[in-house]
Amino acid sequence: MKACTDEQLVTNYLKAKGDEKSLEILIHRYLKPIYSFVYRYVGNGEEAKDITQEVFVKAWRNLKKFNKNKSFKTWLFTIAKNTCFDFLRKEKKVSISSLEKYFYLADLNPLPNEIFEKTTLKGKIQKLIETLSFKTRQIFNLYYNQGLTFKEIAETLDEPIHTVKSRHRRAIGTLKNRLKSEK
Repeated sequence: MKACTDEQLVTNYLKAKGDEKSLEILIHRYLKPIYSFVYRYVGNGEEAKDITQEVFVKAWRNLKKFNKNKSFKTWLFTIAKNTCFDFLRKEKKVSISSLEKYFYLADLNPLPNEIFEKTTLKGKIQKLIETLSFKTRQIFNLYYNQGLTFKEIAETLDEPIHTVKSRHRRAIGTLKNRLKSEK
């Protein structure tokens, strides 16, 4: 099967009354990103696997309700976010410290002093990110770790796009100022 958009795969699955190959491609395409996203919320590998499975089951059950004029990726991440919230509510876990890993400052062949500097900077940035509001940390996670666009983030979080962009912009400014003041 040639490369199809997510929306084409959904249409193929629904029209062919269960075109398993299209569904398989969608799952393969999003399994790792959804697991990674869920893991950042719950901080436990086994729970993240269970929740990820639940996300795909919910998506499969509700595929007929998917609006083909919207982004499948955003729709799926919204299901993942809501499933994580449901889980955390049930578990009464309010600590979302698992959202601490936002930046991956890796170089292919770094020198030892570069490794030290990057590790130190990464640690500083992670500590500073932890001081940001939960909603801002969500934006960082979706943008930097999951690769969603601001439009997709706005749809996922059910926020206006300008709010998402301004939170991101203010947070970047805050992080820069705090990093400068620590030097």
